[in-house]
Amino acid sequence: MASLTPPAVSVSPLIKTARWGLLILGITYGYKHNRTLAAREDKLREEEAKRKVIRDQQLAAEKGRLAKAEMDEIGKQAGILDLAKQAGIRE
Repeated sequence: MASLTPPAVSVSPLIKTARWGLLILGITYGYKHNRTLAAREDKLREEEAKRKVIRDQQLAAEKGRLAKAEMDEIGKQAGILDLAKQAGIRE
């Protein structure tokens, strides 16, 4: 029965050297490009962290304002807010 694989062919030393050279060049390029992208990403993370602190403060203030408004509405519906105003507890 005949073999399905073709006979081995020797590859030129020039082609082997070119392959290895290009492989090393590609690895070097990838390493440098990764460092560049990592530096850029670090800057973006720092900016995002600064924005997150400000945003969290704004959300906390908004949440407090909404909670107060909700409690005032509940107090109005229950009639408690009017009593608190009469007693001088609430403005």
